[in-house]
Amino acid sequence: MNEAEASGTAALIGNLFADVAERLDKEEFVELLAGTNVRIERIVSTGQAGAPGDWYGQDWAEWVLLLQGSAAIRFAGEDEPRVLGPGDYIHIPAHARHRVEWTAPDHATVWLAVHYR
Repeated sequence: MNEAEASGTAALIGNLFADVAERLDKEEFVELLAGTNVRIERIVSTGQAGAPGDWYGQDWAEWVLLLQGSAAIRFAGEDEPRVLGPGDYIHIPAHARHRVEWTAPDHATVWLAVHYR
C-alpha cells in the first residue's frame, strides 16, 4: 500500500467509454463511485426501455447526463416524453414517477447518473 492509498486519497482513474458494448440483452449498470449519500454510475442502453405501464419512483434524487446516443424519458402526467441527445441532462427529484420510453436501438446510449439523498 502506498502513502496515497493509506491516507484514502488514491486517485480513481477510468474512462466512461471503455468497454461499451454495442449490443446488450439488458441495460448495464456500472457503479463508478459510492459514498454515504451519493452514488455515481455509468448506464449503457442498447434499445432497452421501461415496460409499458411501469414507472420508477425511487427514494433518492437523480441527475442524469446523456453522453452518447439518444433516449426519451417521460414523467407521469406528461403527454410527451423528453427526448435527450448527447450533452443533455435531466434532474429527477426523489419520488418523481418517470420511465424510459425508448433508447436508440441501433447504437449504444451511454448515461452518467448521479444518485443522491
